[in-house]
Order: sequence, then C-alpha cells, then structure tokens
Amino acid sequence: MQFHLNGFQPGDPEIFDAAERVASHGATGPLPAEVDVLIVGCGPAGLNLAAQLSAFPDIKTCIVEQKPGRLLLGQADGIACRTMEMFQAYGFADRVLKEACWINETTFWKPDDANSAHIARSGRVQDVEDGLSEMPHVVLNQARVHDFFLDVMRRSAAKLEPHYARRLRDLEIDHAKDAGDHGVTVRFDRIDPAHEGEVETVRARYVVGCDGARSMVRKAIGRELHGDSANHAWGVMDVLAVTDFPDIRFKSLIQSAHDGSLLVIPREGGYLVRLYVELAKLEVGERVAGRNITVDEVIAKAQRILAPFTLQVKEVAWWSVYEIGQRITDKFDDVPTAEVATRLPRVFIAGDACHTHSPKAGQGMNVSMQDTFNLGWKLAAVLGRRCAPELLHSYSAERRAIAQELIDFDREWAAILASAAKQGGADAAKTQDYFVRHGRYTAGTATHYRPSVLTGDATFQQLATGFVIGKRFHSAPVIRLGDAKPLQLGHVVQADGRFRLFAFAGAEDPTAPNAAIRRLCRFLSDDPASPLRRYTPDGADIDSVIDLRAVFQQGHRDLAIEAMPELLLPRKGRHGLIDYEKMFCPDLKGGHDIFAMRGIDRAAGCLVIVRPDQYVADVLPLDDVQRLAAYFAGFMRPVR
Repeated sequence: MQFHLNGFQPGDPEIFDAAERVASHGATGPLPAEVDVLIVGCGPAGLNLAAQLSAFPDIKTCIVEQKPGRLLLGQADGIACRTMEMFQAYGFADRVLKEACWINETTFWKPDDANSAHIARSGRVQDVEDGLSEMPHVVLNQARVHDFFLDVMRRSAAKLEPHYARRLRDLEIDHAKDAGDHGVTVRFDRIDPAHEGEVETVRARYVVGCDGARSMVRKAIGRELHGDSANHAWGVMDVLAVTDFPDIRFKSLIQSAHDGSLLVIPREGGYLVRLYVELAKLEVGERVAGRNITVDEVIAKAQRILAPFTLQVKEVAWWSVYEIGQRITDKFDDVPTAEVATRLPRVFIAGDACHTHSPKAGQGMNVSMQDTFNLGWKLAAVLGRRCAPELLHSYSAERRAIAQELIDFDREWAAILASAAKQGGADAAKTQDYFVRHGRYTAGTATHYRPSVLTGDATFQQLATGFVIGKRFHSAPVIRLGDAKPLQLGHVVQADGRFRLFAFAGAEDPTAPNAAIRRLCRFLSDDPASPLRRYTPDGADIDSVIDLRAVFQQGHRDLAIEAMPELLLPRKGRHGLIDYEKMFCPDLKGGHDIFAMRGIDRAAGCLVIVRPDQYVADVLPLDDVQRLAAYFAGFMRPVR
C-alpha cells in the first residue's frame, strides 16, 4: 500500500476522509466499583492484555489510560516475526501485513576508503534467515497496532473499551484479604474538563501496571528500575523527504568517520522514513533535555552523516531526542523474593514499567506485548478456577529472565551502533557480523523458557528436535485432512487461553484398531485420568480447555477421514455438529513435509504440548499418558 504522499495522516489509510480516520472511541460513564483485572495504561502491553482477557466475558476487566483518547502517532514501529505470529492468534496479522512496510534486506554503510568524509555501501544481508518464521519482520506505526487491538476488544464477547483521561492517584493492597477477594484499592483523578477534580475508586482482584517507564504502579509496589546510566543521546524523526541516498527504502545501518551513526528504517506507505541519528556522548549525570536540541540540529546531523548524498526534509511527522539506557526491576510483581512461598501476587508490572531498552534493536514494543501475552492466559486460568493462583508466580520468574537476556543483548548492540563508544571508530564488518549472528533476538524467536511446572525438561526432546521445549511452537505448512486446505499448523493456536495437544502419528496406519494415535484418543476420551475429562467442565465442548489436533505422515488422499477416532471428529455446540478441522497431513505437493522440517521421529511419532501463549511445554511419547496427566496435574484444578 502507498499513502502519506501529500503529508502524514494518522489512522486507517483505507478510510478516504482523513477526519474519519481519527474518530476516538472510549467507554463512557464512571469506572466500575469492582473488577477482576484492572489494567493501567493503554500502551501495547496493556492493550494486548485487555484484548486477551476480552475473550472471557465472565472476567470483568477494566483498562484505564491517562491520555484523553486513543493514540494517533506512536513512537515504536518495528514488529518482530514472533510478534506477527502472536498477531495471527488474534486474527489481525493479515491487516498488519497489508498495511506495513516489510523489512526484507538490511544494508550496511561505512566511510569510503577513497574519501573518509563520504560513506560507501559495505554489505547487504537478508533481514530474517530462511525458515525462521512464516512471518516477516515489518514496520508499522504503533498507533495502528493499538487500533487493531482496540478492534479485537470492541468485537469481543466482553465488548471492552478503555476509560480515558484518568490519572492514577494511589494504590493500596489489603494483605489480610484472600487472593480471590478484591484486595487492591486504586484511586484515579479524572482529568477530562467535564469531570476535572473528581476522584474514582476501583477495587480489583488483580492490577497490572502497563504505564510506562515512569510507572506509578511500579512505584506503588516499591519496585525500582536499575541499570546503566544513559550516556548516549540520539535523535529520532519520522520524515517525508527527498534524497538521492539509494537505500532509503531498505533498513540501513550507516557509520560515518566523524559524525557518528545513522539508522534508516523505511516506514509504511512507501514514502515515510524513520531516522535514528547519533547526536552526542553525555557526561556523567547529564540529561539530553539540558542540551535543548532542535529538530533542525537533528536534520543537519543526518545530512552530514549521509554525505555525499543529499537529504531534503519536506515534512516532520514526529521527532524526539532520548538517552540510551537499559534498566530492569528485580521482580515483575508485588511479592518480595523472600515471601514467594507465603504470599500470592496481586499487582503486576509489564513492558517499560519493568524493563527499558534502546530503540535500535526494535525490542521495546515487542517484548512488552510478549510480557502480557504470558500473563493474560494465566490470569484467565486462575480467575476461571482452572488453575491455582500460585501459577501467577511464574509470570515474574519467566519474563524477568527473558528481559535480562534481551537487555544484555541490547547493551552490546547499542554500543556497536554508537561509533563514539568504540575505539578506532566505525567497524562495519563487526556491525554486520553481530547483526547476522543475533538475528533471532531481533526476530523475537530467541525466547527460551527454562524447565518449570509449566515447561518440561528435555527427556524426550529427540522425538521432535525442531519443536524445542521452552521455545515458541515453530509453525510449518500442512494440509487439512477434512477439506485439503493448505495452511500453517501454528495458526490454529488462537489467543483464547486453551492448551493444544499436537499428536504427530508414527509411520503405522493411524486407522488400525491398535494404532498409537487411536490408543491416545481412547485414553483422552475414556480414562478418568485423562486431562480432557479432569479439566473440561460438564456441558462444555470437549476441546474448550485442551484442544487435541493430529498430524499424520500419509498424504491427505491416502487416509479415510471416516475411519478416524471419534475424538478427532468431536461433536460440539448445542446441535452437536462435527468439527472436521482437527486433522492434518504433510504438504507433500508443496514439498513441505512437517515431519522432516521439525525433526519428528517417523517411527514413533510424538505428542507436543503447547501452552496458550504458543510456547512448547513438553514433548512426550504418544503412549506416555502418565507423564501427560502429570503435566497438567502440576498446576490445574480438576472440575470433578
């Protein structure tokens, strides 16, 4: 898509009337007196959590934002491959793919050997390695990501809308109340002109602070950000410009001999571009605000770095200056480390409220959303009484470890990009090598949860080497048996709080009376120890808590669907209609054999347990039903 040709216009580019693009929504009336989950902040982390919880109408969720309305122009822009996989679970990945700018290749520039005052291209690499994800790395205004989440919320069963123009005043936890009670009291100041001065009080079972680096929720629970002091100042601006720099529509890392570094990020619409411009090294304790840097200075610096190429800025849609720093809190909830065994968490923090990064690795928005994608299904499971509240301790344990890894990566990457921080000036070869070697961090696919009650060990990892336990479920092409439709297997994992069991059948005939897949289905259907029987409520569809899918090695034309186990053709809904979308085969015509692509043992097959946040929980033999039952018994509450 091409847009922004005659000036930057926020909102949906497919709406012709620019005024209609910026129509603001929001809940009317006062805040509810009591809620199950109170979310403070309508950034990417907060909206992701609200969108996930909006799928559960029996959970009363409220999201509150200090700003007067929805965001129209955001600061974050890069959307990692892993984040696109998550967007697919919400159903709006296709909208992002259509509107966003795809980052296909990255180019590298260094001082020209013949004239160091000029730059010359030193390299070009593919931005994302082949096979890493079915999704690309894209760039799109953060405000549009917000819009897509807001659409999910409005269209959901809960019909959730944010409450704008509320500023958090204070937060108090009543530790005498049980975890299931409304033990957190939060007060807000109304700051909209019609109600200015009014104070509203909300009592919540759980509160999640997604209110940014200056988080009031974080301060209320006594947490602090710790880390490196900021020592580099950078400028960033979204511009419509005319230039003869040939790589303006590529992601480009430019290191000059004397004027620092420049990062070019092409933006959506075909014309807009973001420029990150290295400005200066700061003194100890100095803040960039004290230098009173103007946009003209940022533009002039970018022009010098780009020499001999010219840059004529026609319009600046947005600009800012900032300091690089990496900071993190010691925990992401309100429970002191020494009291984890005796206290349950009531208040959580996510995103910039508990970890901050430099923007150059494109991780801030992406990691923030992954925080609440981890937390959302856990809150829903606890509030729905499917899991004990002790499960909520796993949020801080899992996500803080990941945030620390990313901060360590970001610190080194930011130093490499900042030529002033390196002895001997720019080193283009080192920059390109580091970029290639750490591509999985920037793609968002490096996250690896360690063994815990939710994540198994590697006892049977050899049965499916390509589905790494603790990493995200790596999708692959398949053919659906019921209708021969080609699709990505990972796309059946929706953001609905359900676990998935992917049963990869062995080489035997799956329709045989004693085939392993049939024995597994008999256990899941009939045995009292079956997780499906123990955790699915009476009257609910059999796949409403744990969703079983089967993948066979044979081609789809070689199998008789009517001979398959009844559990793979479940009857659902009030009419008892048959679900024909539970079985899949390799895409042999397209040359994509999922068994070969993901290293699945052809003789034995395997069972892959996938968490609601799309991470592989464990890999088990098809007949190890005791381990399967024990996994869910570790954290779930039986309904009978």
